[in-house]
Amino acid sequence: MSANVDVTHELAVFLRDRRKRLAPEEVDLPASRRPRRTPGLRREEVAELAGVSVDYVIRLEQGRGLRPSPEVLDALARALRLSDDEHAYLFDLVGHRTTGRRGNVTADSLAHLVRAMSPLPAMLVDRRFDILAWNPEMAELMLRFDRLPPEQRNTMTLCVLHPAYRDFYRHREQTIREGIADLRAAWAAHPDDTALSDLVRTLRSESEEFARLWERRDVKVNGHGLKALLHPDVGPLTIEFDVLTPLGDTAHRLVVYRPADVPSKKALDLIARRTESLPLRAMESTPAG
Repeated sequence: MSANVDVTHELAVFLRDRRKRLAPEEVDLPASRRPRRTPGLRREEVAELAGVSVDYVIRLEQGRGLRPSPEVLDALARALRLSDDEHAYLFDLVGHRTTGRRGNVTADSLAHLVRAMSPLPAMLVDRRFDILAWNPEMAELMLRFDRLPPEQRNTMTLCVLHPAYRDFYRHREQTIREGIADLRAAWAAHPDDTALSDLVRTLRSESEEFARLWERRDVKVNGHGLKALLHPDVGPLTIEFDVLTPLGDTAHRLVVYRPADVPSKKALDLIARRTESLPLRAMESTPAG
């Protein structure tokens, strides 16, 4: 068991939560004549669907220290209709997930690639969402990261706690929910990462909003999507983002923004013209921890 993540507890709560989210008709079970006192599937129904004993499901949900095999986790994931990301989350919690081979791309070369993405806004982040590098367009769109102490250059910290971001995301709660779902996946995949666990604890203690949404236990790795923004100077715009990861490298992500429509392209073009005097900030040192 990790010193930072209570695996037994998290596995128990996650399985209970996903069981309660499912209705019998969603898994093709016949309607029961016995009234349901609580929402979702019963434990015996999950056991039947997964091909395990009811006692085993009970012990898992009670957090009694079991470590299911990959085969059992697969069966539970199918029974609970988990998404691919939620399926991987189960494996990460229990410690069964294998790590792919590492590629030859270095953080320095990725930082240079960030600059090459101009005029599209781009930045390099690590698995803790620490911002390691950015180009001038990203700084002008989001925030002048070079004016922040290194320990504050974290996308989740800025999104949740920084005053400048209070109205920046037009769908704030959705944006934070998506970020937390991605962060939770990384948290489970790296249970011994003390700095990552410290980040989660800090955000839970300093933000009621984060704490409430963290307890939903949503899990989804966000590789592509849309964000509706409200820039203080150029007004509303919508960006389409892509998250690229080097082959075999789970430590770094290259995030690239593109305009989602014509008005947003005009806004990003204006931002790009304003960046001519801004310096490139290449590789920055990661916050301590």
